[in-house]
Amino acid sequence: MTEVEILDGSLTAPPRLNGELVFEAPWQSRAFGVTADLVESGCFSWGDFRTRLIAAIGAWESTDDIDRPTWDYYTCWTKALEQILNDLTLLDEAELDRRAIAYAERPHGHDH
Repeated sequence: MTEVEILDGSLTAPPRLNGELVFEAPWQSRAFGVTADLVESGCFSWGDFRTRLIAAIGAWESTDDIDRPTWDYYTCWTKALEQILNDLTLLDEAELDRRAIAYAERPHGHDH
């Protein structure tokens, strides 16, 4: 069993089609890849990430229907990633905000 399989068979399991991971947009595969790389680098474990992912999904579920955004698994994934980066002070919130702004300000067509 690979380390990412800790997520399989649970509420936190990534979307799959015919056993393969499914990404609807490039940013989703990047978020998955960044997380996998950080786990492989020993920054945190899949179990620690899974705990944050469960919390992010729970927060989405507990939001009032009127205020709840449309379900998107990888939005919860990125919230969990942001949370673990913040919790472990691997990337502080101000730096994360700075990078998000810089990313959003890039010219169209530069998605990497």
